[in-house]
Amino acid sequence: QVELVESGGGLVQPGGSLRLSCVASGTIFSINAMGWYRQAAGKERELVARITSGGSTAYADSVKSRFTISRDNPKNTVYLQMNSLNPEDTAVYYCNFRAMLSPVMDYWGKGTLVTVSS
Repeated sequence: QVELVESGGGLVQPGGSLRLSCVASGTIFSINAMGWYRQAAGKERELVARITSGGSTAYADSVKSRFTISRDNPKNTVYLQMNSLNPEDTAVYYCNFRAMLSPVMDYWGKGTLVTVSS
């Protein structure tokens, strides 16, 4: 059974930095991509960053140049380095692994809360 566990969330001041980690237990076959999503209070969930099996990355316009996604495939781990945080980044951040099966299978963590406030 596969389980994703996020860590690294917490309270930070505006302009500060934080690194999120997500590790998957067990083995996930045919991983196509790993990513981070977030959902702020009263808003819909949105894609923050994604990294494919080939190593290409994509970022939401709102976080580009501030956030960096990376991975450690042997450890089934994905990271999100967040710099220059602002209050608009406050949200619950969710880890996602996508397996290219028939049909496509998405695995989700339970989320970690990031609060940016002075």
